[in-house]
Amino acid sequence: MEEEGPYVRAGGRLPGDPVPDPGLGPDEGRRTARVLALVRRLPALLLIVGACYDYLTPQDFTAAPFFTAAPLVAAPLYSRRDTVLTGLASLALVLVVHVRLGIVLRIDAVTEVATVATVAVLAVLINTLVRRSSEQLASVREIAEAAQRAVLPEPAERIGGFEIAARYEAAQEGAFIGGDLYAVQDTPYGVRLVVGDVRGKGMGAVAAVAVVIGAFREAAEQETTLEAVAQRLERALAREGTRRDGLDAFEGFTTAVLAELPHGDGVLRIVDRGHPPPLLLYPDGAVDTLLVKEPALPLGMGELGFWPDRAEEFAFPGGATLLLYTDGLSEARDCHGVFYDPRERLAGRTFRSPEALLGILAKEVRRYAGGGMTDDMAMIAVRRP
Repeated sequence: MEEEGPYVRAGGRLPGDPVPDPGLGPDEGRRTARVLALVRRLPALLLIVGACYDYLTPQDFTAAPFFTAAPLVAAPLYSRRDTVLTGLASLALVLVVHVRLGIVLRIDAVTEVATVATVAVLAVLINTLVRRSSEQLASVREIAEAAQRAVLPEPAERIGGFEIAARYEAAQEGAFIGGDLYAVQDTPYGVRLVVGDVRGKGMGAVAAVAVVIGAFREAAEQETTLEAVAQRLERALAREGTRRDGLDAFEGFTTAVLAELPHGDGVLRIVDRGHPPPLLLYPDGAVDTLLVKEPALPLGMGELGFWPDRAEEFAFPGGATLLLYTDGLSEARDCHGVFYDPRERLAGRTFRSPEALLGILAKEVRRYAGGGMTDDMAMIAVRRP
């Protein structure tokens, strides 16, 4: 089979097939680099255009807008030193042009110099504020990254003999963690996984994520069955609900799917708690949806009725990849409101690794949704070698 790019089509890549890249494409990267380079040159271009305009046009015309714009553009882009130099260059060019034209002492010329000087000073102040805000933002981002690593740590590439990758994509750019969750645990009963989605947003959802993951890690080690693990998560969320005020105390719930991969067996077991069903990707490009016959209510809704958890068993042959995901993937919409269908999109394709699979999915979903997702997305991919 011919391989090209991060994935290949089963039976060989067909002529004309696109070759997606999980990262930024080369053409897109070059365009971005050109735009950034042009923006950074903009203050110098404004100074050159302003000098030419002031020198070549009649004295009644002024290039003050060009000379004042240059330091203002430089303020958020340059360092403090370069912003000061841009302001001084603007003043110097204005004075040079006025000397050449012999209008240094005219009222309008003095006014122009005063205007450029005032804007140059303001640009330095703006630069200082921007730098402080950037430092504060960097500190906040570091704290957010640390929180994400603590709550949703990256799993090892190999756990219990399986190749594993996990990915979290926040809908809001710059955000790191929300109401989606995943966890992987190697236990005496096999490798156990959970992927879930907490109803709601904000710190309440993050708190529920921490509760579910903490309860899962403890229960996965102690409980002999996957059904018992699900019941432990149910009880943990019920306790959490009694401590939460307002609407969340009555309507808080978490959809989740739990999976168990016994050591040495070519099977997997699944318990579904109202969550999108996992997919199983075969080495030949076929894709199966792992639908359980009796899904139970989402976690935290036990008071509404009793549906016993029943783990269903599926074959998990060598070379196959299990994909668990939240509805941020399956409910992403295009400009016509059509949902993204992961099974349809993945059919007929094979991937070099679980990491490549998740990278491609993340990029394709963002492109499908026009670059703006409405919900967070968590994914785990597990391959049996």
